Amino acid sequence: MHEHSRREFLALTAAVGAAGLVTPHGFGSELSRAGRDELTQAANPQVVSAGNQVVRIGLIGCGGRGSGAANDTLTANKNVRIVAMADIDLAKAKVARDALKAEHGERVDVTDERIFGGIDGYQKVIDLKDVDLVILATAPGFRPIHIAAAVGAKKHVFAEKPVCVDTAGYRVCCAAHDLAKSQGTAIVTGTQYRRQPSFIEGIKRIREGMIGEVVGMTARYCSNGIWYRERLPGMSDMEYQIYNWMHFIWLSGDQIAEQAVHNIDVIHWVMGGPPVRAFASGSRWNRPADSEMWDSISCDFEFANGRICSFTGRHWPNADNQLDNVVYGSRGIAYLRAFDAGTQIFDHAGNELFSIKGNLGAAYRQEHKECVESIIVKKPIVELRQTAESSMMAVMGREAAYSGQIATWDFMTKQSKLDLMPKLVTIPGDAPAPFVRKPGEYRLQ
Repeated sequence: MHEHSRREFLALTAAVGAAGLVTPHGFGSELSRAGRDELTQAANPQVVSAGNQVVRIGLIGCGGRGSGAANDTLTANKNVRIVAMADIDLAKAKVARDALKAEHGERVDVTDERIFGGIDGYQKVIDLKDVDLVILATAPGFRPIHIAAAVGAKKHVFAEKPVCVDTAGYRVCCAAHDLAKSQGTAIVTGTQYRRQPSFIEGIKRIREGMIGEVVGMTARYCSNGIWYRERLPGMSDMEYQIYNWMHFIWLSGDQIAEQAVHNIDVIHWVMGGPPVRAFASGSRWNRPADSEMWDSISCDFEFANGRICSFTGRHWPNADNQLDNVVYGSRGIAYLRAFDAGTQIFDHAGNELFSIKGNLGAAYRQEHKECVESIIVKKPIVELRQTAESSMMAVMGREAAYSGQIATWDFMTKQSKLDLMPKLVTIPGDAPAPFVRKPGEYRLQ
């Protein structure tokens, strides 16, 4: 049994939040005892392996996303090694290790003694002196905790998206960004469209005025469904919720945060920052009984100049899928399409002005390549804040829909006390009782 009390995390976030950016967040008894001491000392960059410049990686979260990220970095970078792994499910970590080793051979150098299970397995990886870079790919609710612990231990970080699911986590990420900048450690995030030429070149031309003045935008993540994992015999409530994490808001943030943060990040990118307010609605009719997720959320993000960017996300069986982003300008329209579909820009007469193919697989690898190269040349990329803002936009839209109230950026980032992490995370153990937020009953907090 691993018990993680709130007090220890408060000690860490108090140090990270010296500038007043962090509020209490409910997790973590062993969040880097050494790291807490180091946070308040003069920081030096983590030293990457001398001589041959090999970057040694610890993988935290060994499911599909984590093992996929490990495969991407091993494919993109010949000078990396996986040297440690952690997952709540020890058996899953060993399966991932074996699969990666079969593909990449000796560059996966992880003995059984360097595979850690349980809630605190992440900390055991972070505490290893020979780990230079950690890949964080657990359920998103844990991301701020893991980021804070890794930055506190002066590790370089690759963090999958979203990086937070509530306001408390957003503040932890902002503080961690600033600390990483000051101490010279990298934080690259899994917003792969920012490494995909079809998006990069399309948005460059939008900013150069190819479609004139941007007047609005739509973004959609509409698909037929998402996985659901039935409870296994003997599971405690906490084990079950972590196992079936997509369906519990403290772990996933709902579809708008866990999946559609990509689209919302494109809105953030095109518009140059976060919105002023959000007005949203949604529905729930098709989820399993114990799922907290809604079926759909639609949100209008309003920016300071009055422009509206409309987002729609849904999981509806047998409905049409749509995952693209469209930017409307005074002289034309830009289609920033998902996955490999590429970008097309037209004038209002229908003439094609620009087009480029997409390659999502290459973008996945490119984000890892740039992360490692920035560490090697000692010019670390630190981009956590922009992804924290995009993640917070998703939280803002979700909370506006759940409550039926207008959510403002100022309220959500400066006044909100939204903190979804349970005060105690124990395996086996109790978990928050699932409930579906109902507009008019549920209020902004």
